[in-house]
Order: sequence, then C-alpha cells, then structure tokens
Amino acid sequence: MTRPVFEPETLPVEATGADLPPVAADRLTPDGLRARFEQRLHWTPEMVVDAPWRDTHADPRVAAVLVPLVVREHGLTVLLTQRADHLNDHAGQVSFPGGRHEPFDADATATALREAEEEVGLDPSRVEILGALPDYLTGTGFRVTPVIGLVHPPFTVKADALEVAEVFEVPLAFLMNPARHEVRVFRYEGGERRFFAMPYPRAASAEAEGDESGSEVGSHHFIWGATAAMLRNFYRFLAA
Repeated sequence: MTRPVFEPETLPVEATGADLPPVAADRLTPDGLRARFEQRLHWTPEMVVDAPWRDTHADPRVAAVLVPLVVREHGLTVLLTQRADHLNDHAGQVSFPGGRHEPFDADATATALREAEEEVGLDPSRVEILGALPDYLTGTGFRVTPVIGLVHPPFTVKADALEVAEVFEVPLAFLMNPARHEVRVFRYEGGERRFFAMPYPRAASAEAEGDESGSEVGSHHFIWGATAAMLRNFYRFLAA
C-alpha cells in the first residue's frame, strides 16, 4: 500500500489521557528516575497498531535514539530536535537525537550517544545513561531503541544544519502529564490510523530557555508519531 500524505496538525482530536493517573512528582527527578530504572517493574507498553502501509516483509532497520533529560534548576526538561525539511525519513518532524545503528556501534547506547553528538554536538561525557525502554517499530520500517539519559550542565549544543533545523527543550512534567496526550485519527480510503500528539507552545519553549522574544506566539512544536508514542511509553513506565 502506498503511504498516504496527510497533515497531522489538522486532524481531529479523538481523545486525551485526562482520565489517566498522573506521574508522582518525585519520579520526575534525577533520583526518582534512577530508582525507577533500578526496579524490575511489570508494566505494559502502549499498544500501537503498525501503519498498514509499512512493508511487513522487509526486516526493520535497527536504530536508536537518545531521550535526553536535561537537569535544570526548575526541573527536568527533554531536549528535542526539529528535523530538516529535506530529509528522506521523518522530514520536518520533532524527534529525539538518533539514527541508524552502524556496524562499529557496540550497542544501542553507543548508537544513541554517537548520533546525539553528530546531530546536536552533545558531549557523551555529560550524559548519565539510566536505561532503555522497549524497542518501538515505526511505520517507516525502523526498530528503534529509546535510550534514556540525564544530561548534566554545563554543556553546549550545535545543530548539524544538514539534519537539524532547531533544538529546543520541553519540561518533562508537561510531557508526562497524560492530559496533554492527544489521540488523533487519520481516515483515508481503505482504513484509518490513530497516533499520539503532544503540541507544545513555542512561546512556552522560548520562555523555558530564557528567550524573552516569545518566538512565534500562537504556534506549537507539534510532537507526534513515533516520538510521541515513545514518550507515551515513558509515561506508562513511570506511572506503573
């Protein structure tokens, strides 16, 4: 099946997670996260139906992303990127730093740290790896391991202009609030697809990063698809 083209931001919101329990505040701290990853938890990853246009006969390409949790005085934030518009995969979308596994990568953590350094200039020595979430299979044929790490300031970022259009941060508490988790639906001839979305105001992002210009007030960083689904799984893990 040919992959249909659609504008995710224009699609209707079918539901939110407002009826789900919040994550305890002490779990959204460095010590709380360390303790959480040290436990052997019984939890169920979110059930996400594969996009019907994915080639199920082809072996998925192995990849990893770093979920960088920046240790700020006002609380943890998640460092995200806006991908460049010309890329073949997930062009223009909000993503974690990451990419395909290379033969010389020892494991998923090595892939995630290498890609984060290449894409945004993040020094691996500033990252404290906590663990990983279950692999996520994308509709574009990638099997992605989300590697969770605390990023300790001071550090600098420098976006690779060939891959990254923007680097920004979103409070972890915002993304772990299930009321912010939208379920949107795309209906097309022959079926429908549901996906998660977590729009975050650009003005709030600018304020969180100390930019008083209020960049593009009224617009959003539209976090959706695989990135939002992995964040939803992170919520399930922390809320278990």
